[in-house]
Amino acid sequence: MAPRRRQLALVTLIIFLGIVVGTVVGEVIGLLLPEGKTIRDVFVNSTSLHVGPVHLDLVVFSFTLGFSLKVNLMSVIGVFVVTLLLRWFW
Repeated sequence: MAPRRRQLALVTLIIFLGIVVGTVVGEVIGLLLPEGKTIRDVFVNSTSLHVGPVHLDLVVFSFTLGFSLKVNLMSVIGVFVVTLLLRWFW
């Protein structure tokens, strides 16, 4: 794999892992904090990014593709943390 392509794959991996880990941590923090508190809303409120669904109907088969990504404050922090960890270990 070319160095430029490897670097793009690494950046994509960092962003994806950070968003996934951050979202999970944000949801767990939201479960632990009492409901109705402002700090809980900061961790739980999120924005959803959607692509699709795109339906492709061919004669032999058909399929539907869609993608949704839930991003919250901890997702953004997660991207930074995973970036630091990968730079430190890699």
